[in-house]
Amino acid sequence: MARYSVDDVVKYLDRYLSIRHITDDDRALNGLQVENSGRLTRIGAAVDASQASIGAAVASDTSFLIVHHGLFWSGLEPLTDRHGRRIRTLHAGDIALYSAHLPLDCHRVVGNNWLLARRLGLRQLKPFGNAHGTFIGVVGNRATTRENLVRTLVSELGGTPRSIPTGPQRVRRVAVVTGAGASLLRQAREAGADTLVTGEARHHAFFEAEEWGMNLILGGHYATETLGVKAVAAHLAERFGVEWGFFDHPTEL
Repeated sequence: MARYSVDDVVKYLDRYLSIRHITDDDRALNGLQVENSGRLTRIGAAVDASQASIGAAVASDTSFLIVHHGLFWSGLEPLTDRHGRRIRTLHAGDIALYSAHLPLDCHRVVGNNWLLARRLGLRQLKPFGNAHGTFIGVVGNRATTRENLVRTLVSELGGTPRSIPTGPQRVRRVAVVTGAGASLLRQAREAGADTLVTGEARHHAFFEAEEWGMNLILGGHYATETLGVKAVAAHLAERFGVEWGFFDHPTEL
């Protein structure tokens, strides 16, 4: 008989990530989104609650799947077609689905932004970037060249980052907001950053970076948000004495 149940994991994770105390987009619906029978066999991690990731969880006998983007990012949908398939697959595989969006971005141990900031070699880290009343980004110091910062990002995440080199060639203070974080460019500037590392940006972000004299480095929305789910799954696996795995389904976006 299993020592722990999924309910034990959920209660622990709700506290560990402060799920009930961090305001988020209503579509995030942080916390347990789909329950299972309670069995805990293996923990899985994925960036998105996509059909491919759910299918991979079923194939590996995962019973608890934690994702960064949950089932409801497209808004309210009837339980038919692709949305219904995902729900039916979760139930058929007896998989509990747990989502953590901003609570995972801002966590100082397993959060996307803090992990990436450390991997980029930033020092004297401080939170910045207000989203729904929570500082989700990280800003820190690293004296290096813009090109070397990009090389470090490639080494840590892979892929081919897009660089908008409209700031200093020698960078000194770097802000990090994973995913679609370019909307916080102004706040990064106010925090003293000359460079913002994020996942993706809208068209107008180019002109903001150019006219403020800042570098904007885009590592990919998906790629920059793989770190947190891996870290929290590894933490849970150690805490509850089970195996874990990451289900990689990159979008190249």
